[in-house]
Amino acid sequence: MNFETFEPTYEAILAEFGFERAADERARDVAAELATPFPLDRLGDWRGATVAVAGAAPRLVEDVDIARDADVVVAASTAVDVLRDRGVEVDCMVTDLDKNPETAAALTRDGVPVAAHAHGDNVPAVREWLPRFADEWTLATTQAAPTGPVVNTGGFTDGDRAAFLADHVGAGRLVFPGWEFDDPDVGPMKARKLDWAARLLRWLERRRDERFGILDGRRGESDAALDRILSGGDQ
Repeated sequence: MNFETFEPTYEAILAEFGFERAADERARDVAAELATPFPLDRLGDWRGATVAVAGAAPRLVEDVDIARDADVVVAASTAVDVLRDRGVEVDCMVTDLDKNPETAAALTRDGVPVAAHAHGDNVPAVREWLPRFADEWTLATTQAAPTGPVVNTGGFTDGDRAAFLADHVGAGRLVFPGWEFDDPDVGPMKARKLDWAARLLRWLERRRDERFGILDGRRGESDAALDRILSGGDQ
């Protein structure tokens, strides 16, 4: 995924949530000042691998064996803690630093890659935490246009960004432990973000010509939204 392909979707996200592109760009620029280049081959060879994209929904406890059986585990946010508590080590963490940044920092110091995301609402966290990360194992990401060491491989929430990252580096099959789009315990904003995560995973599913079981029952709604955004573009 390159930014030119992702940009119409990014603009739709900005419009729906009222986010400011300039704020994302300021956050990106702060991250660019603090980060160093991260060659994506430093993640390891994920080409052709079964990659578990672990979400942080409560059902992850039930889905641990899906992650355990995968070749590569990419974990979103606090999914890392749940998996490691059950003896499953992760190969990469994806986070916007809002819940467990201390875990992310420790992982980088242990040589585990962390994709640390900068957006308009988390500049203080970026300033506080990126200097505590081991540079060699920190991949700085943005949802705006990439610049310098800061990349954009697609996605919006931690979970779907993890899936887009796995796709970008050639994952063979994606599986999704710990995902729940219809969580009754989340607030309205989080619910809207989960709707967007489903749309973006449907887009990725279509691009990969793959079927993600977690999207069963949601494809029609997601397709209608995507087609409005992507009409005339690269679908």
